[in-house]
Amino acid sequence: MQPIPTGLIGYGTAGAFFHAPLIAAAEGLRLAAIGSRRAEQIARDFPEATAYEHPHDLIADPSLELIVIASPNESHAPLARAALEAGKHVVVDKPFTLNAAEADALIALADRVDRRLSVFQNRRWDNDFLTVRRLVDDGRLGEVVYFEAHFDRFRPEIKQGWRETEVAGSGLLYDLGAHLIDQALVLFGLPQAITADVTRQRAAAKVDDYFHLVLDYGHRRAVLHASVMVRDPGPRYLVHGDGGSFVKYGIDGQEAALREGRRPGGANWGEDEPASFGRFTDADGSTTVIDTLPGRYTAYYEGVAAAIREGATLPVAAREARDVIRVIEAAQLSARERRTVSL
Repeated sequence: MQPIPTGLIGYGTAGAFFHAPLIAAAEGLRLAAIGSRRAEQIARDFPEATAYEHPHDLIADPSLELIVIASPNESHAPLARAALEAGKHVVVDKPFTLNAAEADALIALADRVDRRLSVFQNRRWDNDFLTVRRLVDDGRLGEVVYFEAHFDRFRPEIKQGWRETEVAGSGLLYDLGAHLIDQALVLFGLPQAITADVTRQRAAAKVDDYFHLVLDYGHRRAVLHASVMVRDPGPRYLVHGDGGSFVKYGIDGQEAALREGRRPGGANWGEDEPASFGRFTDADGSTTVIDTLPGRYTAYYEGVAAAIREGATLPVAAREARDVIRVIEAAQLSARERRTVSL
């Protein structure tokens, strides 16, 4: 089958380092157009792609079947609506929307026009999370009672760009929180309640740069944590169950590789360093090193192509991404009112 002609809106960090190279590398897709004012950069990076200065001109291109939205968060909902109304299939970068009401409206519209709508939750294909998911799914950990995930960085200086300014959808909770929440929901579903601490820790910060979320699953707890002031990070994942414990340090290297200009499909893509392999300790106290499964971000886009061409299940359903937004909204309310919020 012919690759699906795909248009990408946005060529900042998300568009240039993540979406464009992944679309170009994914089987079943063809990066045909990019909507951005960075025409010279686009011509250097992807000369085969048509550059559109305005996103609505790209959406109006009749040759495009799939529109990928990698623009600032506050533009996600209006651009997705315009693309769906134009009869396009749509992928939206995370976070899906600014609130659950916007997400529900887009889901209803996609159903009405019979178009595919998905959200780029690429961290489902991190090598470390794939490994955790396998251990949870195959029962090796037994019944999981505690899950802790960290996404810590060391960025004491304020970065330039909209993510660090007081605009709708900025801040760490919408950024890294969307990843960690999605992972918890993949493993355990929606929690019963959430207790959240969301704040600013750097003196010059204008938006939240720290969060600590506790998701209540009855007897199980999922703790999700992120900070930009961690110079020496601890474990990336801690998972405890009645069958044993798994501890994993380090983080998937696909983002770093993409930022360095490497492209998916090369030798050792998505593989972990053996020194960073996690350790499983069983109920008897015996410890085993667990090889990290290879990460593969292109699996997301190949899944989108299969859903459009073959009717396969979308790799990330829009309703799943809507639930991530529900948890973000509940976390904001919890932090603001200093209380546990029921879901």
